[in-house]
Amino acid sequence: MIKNLTIVSLGFSSGLPYILIFSTLGVWLADIGIDLSLIGFFAWIVLTYSLKFLWAPLVDNFSIPYLNKYGFRKSWILFSQSMIIICLVLLSLIDPHKSISLFAFVAFLVAFSGSIQDIAIDAFRIEVAEISQQGNLAASYQFGYRAAILISSSFALIFASEYGWSPTYQLMALLMFIGVIGVLICPEQTNPSLKKLTLSKSFFEPLNDFISRFGLYFASFLLLIVCTYRLTDIVMGPMASPFYLDKGYTLKEIGYVVKVVAVLASIVGFFLGGILVKKKGVKFTLIIGALLVLMTNLSFSIVALYEKDIALLGLVVGADSLAAGVVGTANITFLTSLVSKQYTAVQYALLTSFMMLPGKLLSGFSGVLASFFKAQYGSEYGWMAFFIFTSFLTIPCLLLLLYYLKRKPDYD
Repeated sequence: MIKNLTIVSLGFSSGLPYILIFSTLGVWLADIGIDLSLIGFFAWIVLTYSLKFLWAPLVDNFSIPYLNKYGFRKSWILFSQSMIIICLVLLSLIDPHKSISLFAFVAFLVAFSGSIQDIAIDAFRIEVAEISQQGNLAASYQFGYRAAILISSSFALIFASEYGWSPTYQLMALLMFIGVIGVLICPEQTNPSLKKLTLSKSFFEPLNDFISRFGLYFASFLLLIVCTYRLTDIVMGPMASPFYLDKGYTLKEIGYVVKVVAVLASIVGFFLGGILVKKKGVKFTLIIGALLVLMTNLSFSIVALYEKDIALLGLVVGADSLAAGVVGTANITFLTSLVSKQYTAVQYALLTSFMMLPGKLLSGFSGVLASFFKAQYGSEYGWMAFFIFTSFLTIPCLLLLLYYLKRKPDYD
């Protein structure tokens, strides 16, 4: 029980800074009139999450002085949480119109600290339980993460509409203490299999271990699945809230209806994903999730053609978020099954980096892409073309997964 509560709280503290930078920050900038193309480029700030394998070896090799009395992994978690809290407060004090560069830099520090936190949390989660329990822990993590999405998106937008963006981000900094408390209440498990590596070997040995376990061909094939699986939602993500605002929805409408529906549906989705993983296996659930993402993202192109209709948008957002929940649970379980406990933090960071990097690189151009389609076809048909384009990014992974289903027996 304590393990699950801790993982829920850590899922919350992991999701909060990511959503505040990747999603809510875009709403802030769109709300005050920052150019759409510039908002898209802000997506590159969270490339820190995609490149975290570069500093993951530090988490496996060292601990933070003074904080390491709480535990090896906990020292990094507490350090990164402290940095996030400080930087969120600093971010709230900067006017983007007057100091957009400084604003971007502090946002980068939040994202960088968040990526360190994720490395340590992933290692802590994998080491705290056996593989048979990882499905339940993945669901607990997703529950906390989705709760963070609800708070850092829906509640944040409603609060910002009443009190402004600065107090909102200060409140978000305060809520990070949920993760601080959570990590302190659960004992850390010692990992006797963990290898202490020199920094020069910290990247190559875990990579060689991954290749030796699966073989060069199949390891490369698995990495192709990993790096294409989340392309659609990652590329579309930065433009979702600007799209809502462009269609005439207010911050309160987005907060009360769109974001609440999204989180509730995603909670249902990740529990559904957990059931599917347990009953049908990881590979089948991955395929179902990919098909759901393709269909639900296409439905946004229909919303783009209609006038403001909060019920229609809520229905589409709910379906899309349910798909995201299924995908989230399946993906976490899939990645966890590929990791060796000898190289917990580094290998999981490498896999999540492979997963995020292609999408994040493309998402930086999402604002440019949306602006291009709108310039070519007008606002409604431009947004429709944008969503059709992002939906079709799912197809390469679907083809890979269908081959994967036939190629190798399930091992989950």
